[in-house]
Amino acid sequence: MDHGDNPVSWLVDAAGSGNERAWQEIVDRYAPLLASVIGRFRLTPAERQDIAQTVWLRLVEHLGSLREPRALPMWIITTGRRECMRCLSEQRRAVPRDPLDPSWLTTPAEEAEPAGELMRAERHEALLAGLAELPSRQRDLLLLLMEDPPLSYAQISERTGIAPGSIGPTRARALERLRHCAVVRYHVAER
Repeated sequence: MDHGDNPVSWLVDAAGSGNERAWQEIVDRYAPLLASVIGRFRLTPAERQDIAQTVWLRLVEHLGSLREPRALPMWIITTGRRECMRCLSEQRRAVPRDPLDPSWLTTPAEEAEPAGELMRAERHEALLAGLAELPSRQRDLLLLLMEDPPLSYAQISERTGIAPGSIGPTRARALERLRHCAVVRYHVAER
């Protein structure tokens, strides 16, 4: 199967064929994305771990049937959200409520998520998904460039092995590649 320039499609096919290294690469790339999705919900650490394990299990079960392997980041985002919502729904059912108290029909203000925060979280998820699709060298460089406090080019060069004079051009190529990632384009087009 021809995967062109898309390593995600290759990883999905290889992991679906039983390649453990490909599976581990998928988990390593997309664990921060999944953690970001789950982190938006008010869940206990144990619930977060359970949901993450459930999403990875669902992915193993559906790896061979993904229609578009390049859409893996969106699949992880969607599945993570659904599992979080399912967990919260189960929690609500388990909480005893007085049927004569009308306050349980409304969502408390502190539980409602402002639209701006939701949009920021979605942009963050899209960025994490796009970063996961970059080659590790470019991904590592962009992450180091976002450190706070900022690192010097000499420090970045020491950590990545990229010559200081090549950091700027490599960053430009990485950002251009990030702009053309399917999940980033999808998120930008959706707005």
